Amino acid sequence: MFNDKYGVTYDADTEINITAGATQALYAAISTFIKEGDEAIIFEPAYDCYAPAVTLNGGLVKYSRLQFPDFSINWDELPRMITHRTRLIIINSPQNPTGSVLSREDMERLERITRDTDIIVLSDEVYEHLIFDGLTHQSACLFPELAQRTLVIGSFGKTFHATGWKTGFVLAPEKLMTEFRKVHQFVVFASNTPVQYAIADFIGNKENYLHLGTFYQAKRDLFAEGLKDSRFKVLPAHGTYFQLLDYSAISNETEMDFARLLVEKHKIAAIPIAPFYQNHDDHKVLRFCFAKKEETLIKATKILSGI
Repeated sequence: MFNDKYGVTYDADTEINITAGATQALYAAISTFIKEGDEAIIFEPAYDCYAPAVTLNGGLVKYSRLQFPDFSINWDELPRMITHRTRLIIINSPQNPTGSVLSREDMERLERITRDTDIIVLSDEVYEHLIFDGLTHQSACLFPELAQRTLVIGSFGKTFHATGWKTGFVLAPEKLMTEFRKVHQFVVFASNTPVQYAIADFIGNKENYLHLGTFYQAKRDLFAEGLKDSRFKVLPAHGTYFQLLDYSAISNETEMDFARLLVEKHKIAAIPIAPFYQNHDDHKVLRFCFAKKEETLIKATKILSGI
């Protein structure tokens, strides 16, 4: 699968590990490399399972805020955040909750910044196939020097619309994988074997995953087009199946209150992005999921356009 998409080969015995979902992989990876007093750098807003895993293992989280409105990394700030205690940098592209995507230049800068350090990069790439607008996913595995100090996390559940199956994977050079497995073994012992056989069979047809970007971009475009005459501001989303909407022209309510209003009054569910920030900053922005049937998206946009 990785060889087909990226032309990169990992050894099945020593460099690939199947996990009970990507979140379990993330927790085991963080537990492997974070010890008491170690620091991990996270870019916020961030998936809300990163920081607790660091804290549970006695580590300290340092937050770098993505730059609004494109949610890009502040590369001038990052080197100043690194200390002798920095053990992990966690990246996520395409990014949840923002839908932002790291470029080749971004990855090259990360490679240079972490050169000659003991920093491990944890690259959360669970939405790798859900990328739009002619962009190309820049997996950490494509950068040979960076790949030698990186664990790549993937999700078959995200790729094959079967998140309930909880099947993910980790790719890493043997020296890192050996350490990862020391923790993984005692977190889950083993992952669901029948599901692994099913996924292996499904992977055999590349059409099942290589065109997912086109499939989801059509849904994103349908959702965005339906909101063009609304009072919501559609923020850039180049990947994932999430779309951020700014409702500041509609209401001064907090994200939590406005999200509750949408559910109770309009029967539309959305997630505040405030909880994805360390301090629960309120930006009047909600996250919507467009991985829905076309008729559902059309109905939702009509309701939202009337608010």
